[in-house]
Amino acid sequence: MIRFILSDLRRLWAGSLVVVLLVALATALGVSVVLQERALRLGSARAADKFDLVIGAGGSETQLVLSSVFLQPSPLPLMPGEVLGKLAADPRVDWAAPIGFGDSFSGYPIIGTTTMLTQNLSGDLAEGRIFAREGEAVIGAAVRLPLGGEIKPMHGSLEEGGETHTQLVYHIAGRLRPTGTAWDRAILVPIQAVWHIHGMEAEEHAEDGEHEHEAASGPDSAEDGHEYEKAGADHDGHEHHGKADPDAALDETWTAGAPGLPAILVKPKTIADAYKLRQDYRSGNTVAVFPGEVLTNLYATLGDAKQILVAVASGAQALVAASLVLVTVIHIGQRRRQIGALRAFGAPRGAIFGIVWLEFFFLVAVGIALGFALGYAAALILSGMFSQTSGVAMPVGFAREDAGLAAVLLAVATILAALPAVLAYRQSPAQALRA
Repeated sequence: MIRFILSDLRRLWAGSLVVVLLVALATALGVSVVLQERALRLGSARAADKFDLVIGAGGSETQLVLSSVFLQPSPLPLMPGEVLGKLAADPRVDWAAPIGFGDSFSGYPIIGTTTMLTQNLSGDLAEGRIFAREGEAVIGAAVRLPLGGEIKPMHGSLEEGGETHTQLVYHIAGRLRPTGTAWDRAILVPIQAVWHIHGMEAEEHAEDGEHEHEAASGPDSAEDGHEYEKAGADHDGHEHHGKADPDAALDETWTAGAPGLPAILVKPKTIADAYKLRQDYRSGNTVAVFPGEVLTNLYATLGDAKQILVAVASGAQALVAASLVLVTVIHIGQRRRQIGALRAFGAPRGAIFGIVWLEFFFLVAVGIALGFALGYAAALILSGMFSQTSGVAMPVGFAREDAGLAAVLLAVATILAALPAVLAYRQSPAQALRA
């Protein structure tokens, strides 16, 4: 029987190939949706795990997490700089790292931060050392720049027509180990260098009369939603550039006079401290969030989108199944003489049923297997493209529930294959030979 089926499939290879490809494409659509959605969840969750608590000015919690954890460019309001001083002196805080956005170089975001955050992002550096002066930088694992190379910061991005800063050129001192997060594509520089470039001096160092800098770190800046570029602007509308000394030593003792900040990444000492800190900084001009909680809300929205895509994929699979049933019914009609000849030579009805059922089931099963392979390959390609642009590692892989999906598809194939087999089973030899 098997030899007869293989011979029949070779003879009808063109039609068999069409059936396999139809099933494979319909299956691949559903599999790629499931795998890609899972990869996005796992990748974003692992990226957020590195940050316990994020504090920012009042506004969108989702945007705060997207900007501070995933480094998505977006203007954030500035909160008073005194918040950093309070957190640095809080006994419940292991460390608090301010971050500043707004500049870029060669498509990589430049993030102003501290040596403490740089040390804790990936553990030991892959090469080089952590920045120790204003003119030094540490790059992420995915930044394609050499150690010792120059970095000329630019306002915004090249696509936006940003202006290159002339006050300071950073030199790359070290490279982080891979983290699987968006920070792999970031350029980390001292936060005080960012403040100096944008003319945002700490209050205790600012000269009398520079009220525009004080305004950038006061409560009003959080309400107005000023960006770093706007925070260093004069009242006449012209941008104010500060002065930066590339050889200046770093001062990471935070006081109440620190300039305004878009976000602060906080490492609480205990879980209880984390919840207390979140409660304390969820009032007034600040908001404190757990990145994981914000992602949970995003996952709910993502789940709705996934259901829609799965429904579309299921509809495509249903249309393919209906088409296959129609094709096989026509095919059985065209093979009535062959079936009649088999019956005339003494083949029992059960053998005819088995031959037709196995042929169709084999084609659909091969299509399902090929569809899983194509869906996996598509998810890998999409995840690789997303990882390249965002820096977030997207792990693509099958899970136990995927075996259930395969079992359901094979069960449907079993039922579909039975329909043409029943039609062949019910044909009489005399009617078949007269057709």
